[in-house]
Parts: sequence; C-alpha cells; structure tokens
Amino acid sequence: MHQARTAPTANSIASAQLGSLCAHEVMGHRDYLVAFARRKLHDPALAEDAVHDVFEAVLGGRASFAGRSALRSWLVGILKNKIVDLIRDRAHYQSVDSDADSEGDGFACQGMACPGARPDEWAEQRERLAIVMARIAQLPAGLRDVMEHRILGDESTEVVCERLGISQDSLFVRLHRARKSLDS
Repeated sequence: MHQARTAPTANSIASAQLGSLCAHEVMGHRDYLVAFARRKLHDPALAEDAVHDVFEAVLGGRASFAGRSALRSWLVGILKNKIVDLIRDRAHYQSVDSDADSEGDGFACQGMACPGARPDEWAEQRERLAIVMARIAQLPAGLRDVMEHRILGDESTEVVCERLGISQDSLFVRLHRARKSLDS
C-alpha cells in the first residue's frame, strides 16, 4: 500500500512554468508543507507522500493557481485535501479490519483529542466530533442504537446483541449501513 517516492527537486523542474508561477517558487514552500503534514498525520513517510502528491497535482496541471490567495495558502489548501483523502483511506481500511475481528480499536485518537495536539487541532477535532455526533443522532433508531452501544459505548459484540435482541450478523449489517450513511 505504501510506495517510496522521490520528491521533485528544484533542478528537475527548474524550467517548468506554472502560469505566472515558477516551479522554484512552489518548491520553496516544501519544508513548510512537510512540517504541516507531519503535524497532522504523525507519520513522516505519509507526510512526504502527501506533499509529493501536492507537487504532482500542481506540476501536472491538475491544480491551477488563480492568484486569489497567497501561494502558500493555496498549497496548504491542496495539502489539506490530500491529508483528508489519506485519513479517509486509512479509516476505511481500519474499519474493514475492525469489522473482520469485531474487536478493533480504530484510530487511537478517534473522537478524542490526540496526545500532543495543539489547541487549534483540538478545536478542529471537537467540531468534527460534534458534526459526527449530530449525524449519528439523525440515523434511524436501529442504526443509531448499534452505533451508540458498539462504537461510542465500546461495548462488546455479545453485550450489544443481547441488549438489542439481535444476532451478530444483524449487528454487523447495521454497523455497515450506519457507517455508509455517515460517509454519504
């Protein structure tokens, strides 16, 4: 799943022009972008990959700078989208794994403030948690109940099945449907 990549260097793209931008200008923000991604992802290799993806999008012409913001702000915006994509992919694989063994932990920081997070990151996490909790509250009763007991309450599969009077298969189907509803 994880492939090593080499980041584009200023020399390899020195002649590339990005509209009114020079590739050298874009590459000048690399260190900042890598540090930003490391703070968000807590994984240096994934951070490098995310920044590499940003430069691929910019240099490949899939993203174009319109000049409506500072160059760094624009690059950070692209990077944030790449980070969200990586987190979604990781969450999807972890949820598949936890469904398979029915006792998976998911993210260590899921729903709670990550150790070492900055105050602005805590605020973002609280906002996301509030949104997710509101969406869970809007689920149909059967889906909401399994999410509240199994995921939020971290109760065992057996306890949830007994409490709700359903089979394990029914529990897993409901969890799957609830997650799909929350993803859409």
